[in-house]
Order: sequence, then structure tokens, then C-alpha cells
Amino acid sequence: MEQIVALLGRADRPTDGVADYCEFLGRALSKSGVDLKIVRVPAIEQGWLRALLELRRISWEWRGKWVLLQYTALAWSRRGFPFGAVAVIILLRAQGTNCGVIFHEPYRQGEQNLTWIRRFRGACQDWVIRALHRFSVRSVFTIPLNLIPWLSENDAKSSFIPVGANLPYFVATPVRAYDHRGTGATVAVFCVSEPPFRAKEIGEISHAMRCAASINPGLRIMFLGKGTREARDDIEQAFEGMPVEVINLGLCELDQVSRVLGQSDAMLCVRGKLSLRRASALAGIACAVPILAYSGAAQGTPLVDAGIDFVPEGDKEALGAALTRVLTDRAHWQELHDRNFHLQRTIFHWDTIAVSLMCFLDGIRTAA
Repeated sequence: MEQIVALLGRADRPTDGVADYCEFLGRALSKSGVDLKIVRVPAIEQGWLRALLELRRISWEWRGKWVLLQYTALAWSRRGFPFGAVAVIILLRAQGTNCGVIFHEPYRQGEQNLTWIRRFRGACQDWVIRALHRFSVRSVFTIPLNLIPWLSENDAKSSFIPVGANLPYFVATPVRAYDHRGTGATVAVFCVSEPPFRAKEIGEISHAMRCAASINPGLRIMFLGKGTREARDDIEQAFEGMPVEVINLGLCELDQVSRVLGQSDAMLCVRGKLSLRRASALAGIACAVPILAYSGAAQGTPLVDAGIDFVPEGDKEALGAALTRVLTDRAHWQELHDRNFHLQRTIFHWDTIAVSLMCFLDGIRTAA
């Protein structure tokens, strides 16, 4: 069996999306006779010198094999200065590996117009990303290449391969009964932001639900995922006195996430402008649930073909009207449901992603 190594840095807490990505990708690759071996570099925990010496010791076995470094800034530096990732790729290339990079973050994180230390950190991240790309044999980006401003047009060693949803199962059939549309409908919110953005976000969600509840009695909203348990007080305050049942599940096992989203009638995804890097939206698409989201960052991505109703960012009235329509218009709900089902099967399915990755590593271009 052919073996590929996925090289990870520090684990994220409480959930690790990159580790989940490797797990699901590995399952899909195994269907083609490829073993994805996951290896962590414990540099932040043990120190860089010790970690690099250990990596040098074990990587001689990888000579001639593909090693895919998984890049996010905080995985390779506790404070966001990921210079160690460059040392890792140089060492691996010297060991004779075919070292590629999967860029889960293709540019600096955070705003550019903040404090000098954040601007300096962002400049360091930009340098690291370019250096990793320069030393890599292949570079995989999880957003379309034309949306990466620093990447040269038609870069020969780069490819866009999207991320799939980190869920154990998806909607298996495009046919779903149009049950209790409006009355008794369930709206899902998967993850909420951290302060200081949390209060505004929950306020926009509660306003949309209030608009929908004025026409559709008996609504239920289910909060689940990262940040929802910590936001319990803010949620209770925002929905106080509203004729809406509020359920807060907090962090859930992945199979429960699949069930909740798959049984929901709509999903609110309003953590800023929706982009292809929003894992919660990919989960909604995988479960074929119609999504309400903010526009402004989806252009040029497969999201424009998804079952998503986009409204201007921060427009609570438009969000409420869009949610009400999804919960009352049978034909519109079915259209959004079917579009998400189709997109999941054709673009975001892990088997499709695995085939695209292997073709790219073998030098074969496929359409994203």
C-alpha cells in the first residue's frame, strides 16, 4: 500500500479541524489503496531543537515519499510566528522527501490596520507562507487560486482542492419530506464567535428568529458547536420572552452534529461574511440544509452555487425576511436543499477530494 505522511504541528483545542481533515481524507484515500500516516511535530511542547532532531531521525524512512505539511499559523507557533514550519520543510527536502504543503491558511490572519505587533506578526506570516510555497514540490490551497493575491497566475505547482465537511455521514438521498415547514420548524446555529463579536452576532440571530416567529409559530432554534456553551447567558438574554424554543447543546460528537443539521429546516451562518474557509457552512452543505448567510466573500468560490441565501452583512431585516421565506416557501426550500445536496456530491465529497489530491500529486490536473 502506498503511504503518504500528513505532518501536523500543535493540536488545536477544544476541536482540531486540521486533524479532523486528515482523518477524513485518510479514510477516503484508503479506498484507493493509499495509507495516510498522521505525524505530529511536538516542537511547541518539547522545544524546536529536540523536535527537529527527532524529525530528522524518523524522516529518513520517508525518502521518496510524499510528506504533506499542514499549515496554519498557530499550529507552528503558539504566538503566530510560524518560522519553525520553514525549518521543517527545509529539513524534509534535505532528507529527500517529496514535501508538499496544504495551506489551510493561505495568507496572514487578522486585520492589517491594527497594532504594530499584529502588523509585524502578519508580515512574518506572509513571509513564511511564501517561503513554504517556494520550498514545496506541490502546494494545495483550500480556496480558489485567483483569490490568493500573492500567488502568480497559472502557478504550475499549485492547485485548489476544497476542504470537505468533518462529519461522519451526510444526507444520503436528495429526497426529503417537506415536514412541518413553518410551524414547528427547527433552525440550527453551528458555532458562535468569541467576544467582542458574540453579542452582536447573537442579537442578529435573535432578531431573525423574532421576524420568522411572528409568522411561523412554534419555532425551535438549536445552538451547537464551539462557543455556544460559553455564550449560554447571552443567548438566554437575547431570546428572553420570545415564543421560540431555545436548545443549547454545546460541543457535540460529530455524529450528533450530522443528525442535528440533517434534521434542521434552516441554518443561520452569520459569523461575518461567509467564505469557503467556514467549516460550519461546509457542514451545512454536507447535510443539505438551506443556509442563510452574509454576502461579500463568496464570489469566485463554489459557494455561489450552493443552497445559500445571501443577505448584506449586518442587515437584520433582510436576514429575518430570508429566514421567513425559507421556512414558508416550499419550492424555495427544496431548491436550496437540492443545490446543497448536488454540491456536496460533486465537489465537497471526501472521495472526490482524495481523487483530486492524488491526481495533483501525480502531476495530473483536474477541474475543481
